[in-house]
Amino acid sequence: MEPRISGFDYQRVPVAEGVALNAAVGGSGSPLVLLHGFPQTHLMWRHVAADLAADHTVICPDLRGYGDSDKPADTDGRAYAKRTMAADVVALAAALGHDRFALAGHDRGALVAIRAGLDHPGAVTHLASLDVLPTLDMWDVMHGVSASVGFHLYLMAQRPGLPEALIGAEPDVFFGHFLDVWARDPEAIPAPVRAAYLRASREAVPSIVADYRASAGVDVADDEADRAAGRTLSMPVTVLQQDWGSELGFDALSRWREWARDLHHATVSCGHFMAEEDPAEVVKALRALLAR
Repeated sequence: MEPRISGFDYQRVPVAEGVALNAAVGGSGSPLVLLHGFPQTHLMWRHVAADLAADHTVICPDLRGYGDSDKPADTDGRAYAKRTMAADVVALAAALGHDRFALAGHDRGALVAIRAGLDHPGAVTHLASLDVLPTLDMWDVMHGVSASVGFHLYLMAQRPGLPEALIGAEPDVFFGHFLDVWARDPEAIPAPVRAAYLRASREAVPSIVADYRASAGVDVADDEADRAAGRTLSMPVTVLQQDWGSELGFDALSRWREWARDLHHATVSCGHFMAEEDPAEVVKALRALLAR
């Protein structure tokens, strides 16, 4: 049996036509939705969610296209737009009885959370982003040899066919690479959890590629439209990042100030998988955000 978040109930929740999300729900109190990153599932929140469930209703879904959630075909180029995935999250919370909720995301989930905050400011009360830049800025800062750390972004941005074939030929090698090189503490992702991540990713190559492809196309266009219109995040925002801004040659704080009016920005000393490598620090930051 694959690992689960202890004490949480699991359910499938319809969020769009033909799309249901697998979600773990636990605790009681004001609602908080936690969105996972790549190449993970909702399990990445297992420590953080268990702590926060003491005084919050914590909802941990697998994003569409990931884990045990549905994986619709990307027939129109927008099935995995962050705008579409953000609408899933709002529908999920509403189906569970929450018209307003706090939202935290890591990596890909953070991009979905940012889009939810921009598109649904009346629903998202607080927003946390873990170790990512907004899509428009991410592409803007990556250049030269330092951009090699994001090779996967360019691979999965290619036309349908090539990236799916290359990744599908050795999925465990591809997805396992990121679990290995992005974690400073390999013990933070124990063998059963790693196996669950690899199984889930192996079964989702087309949809994961579609998610990344959207971030090189429609997601950029949506961000550009917001930037031109002066749209920003109106709710309290907390950003936790590794100190990779200096490595890539940009000022992450100044980038984030373009998007968030009420911003707390901090760097952390652990690796990319901070909810698993330093869950106490993440819990502390989320509790401070929710108190603002």
